[in-house]
Formats: sequence, structure tokens, C-alpha cells
Amino acid sequence: MILSLKTFSTKHKVSLVNCLNSPNVTRFLSSRIPSPYTEDDATWWIEHGSKNGIIRAIEVDGEFVGCMGAEPGKFEYAYSAEVGYWLAKPFWGKGYASKALALLVNEVKNNSEIVRLHASVFVGNQASCKVLENCGFILEGRFKKAVYKQGEFYNTHLYAKIIR
Repeated sequence: MILSLKTFSTKHKVSLVNCLNSPNVTRFLSSRIPSPYTEDDATWWIEHGSKNGIIRAIEVDGEFVGCMGAEPGKFEYAYSAEVGYWLAKPFWGKGYASKALALLVNEVKNNSEIVRLHASVFVGNQASCKVLENCGFILEGRFKKAVYKQGEFYNTHLYAKIIR
């Protein structure tokens, strides 16, 4: 098994549309991801959205399995980046997200001036908490009713890792 992080390209378009129309995949993701997710949304992501930071397609043996990225902050947060990721459901529970996050942390450390990575996780998304913990992220805080999505409030956990 060879897991790699790749720049998004048009070859990922169909997989993006299929994955991001799955409620299981988008359940704990930001509502800034359109729903339903169209081919035009995928084209925009490939051409523009995935260029905002270090954002990569996750591939296993050449097959698209998900997305992983670090989006830098602005102004006084310029040396911090928010980490986000998702996998298509058939690839859950195989350790791919932890392996991809370890690769991303190395890429951010080697190719940017980012000092701190952080990730906000919906309470209930224990798999994501485990991925972050596997990669040395530390739980820094718990926030009550921090997120409002689809008519519901969610508590979140904030994880962070200092990389230099």
C-alpha cells in the first residue's frame, strides 16, 4: 500500500462529487462545502479552492480516497494554520487519515513558515480525535455550542500541534 498526497487535478473531479454528496462524509465538515455538491463545485475546488494553503488529494495506490489540508491564517494568525481532512467512507478505519496527516505535517514544516497547526473537531467525531492524537496533536480546549450547522448546535474540541 502506497499512500501519497497529490495536488488536486481534473482526474479527481468525479470522485469529489461522489464523496461530497455522501451525508456520512459531510456530517462533521464545514457547511461552506456546498450541498448538493456539483461538478461546477468540484471544478472550482480543483482550480481555486485547493490553492489556498497546502491542500492535497489523498491517494492510496493511485486511487483517490479523500482530502487533507492546512489553511494558513491571516494577519496576526499568519504563522498558524487550520488542518482539515475527510475520507470517503470505504476507506475509514484503515489508518489512512493518520498516515496522510503525518505526511501533511512534514510538508507544512518543510515548505512553509507555519509554527502551529490546529483543528476543530465536532464532539461525537471520535475517529477524528484519534487521528489528531496519533499525530501528536494535543487537546487544548472544549467549546460549548461553538458550531451551528443544519439547525443544531455542536460542541467542539480544539487540538493543536507546535511544529517548530
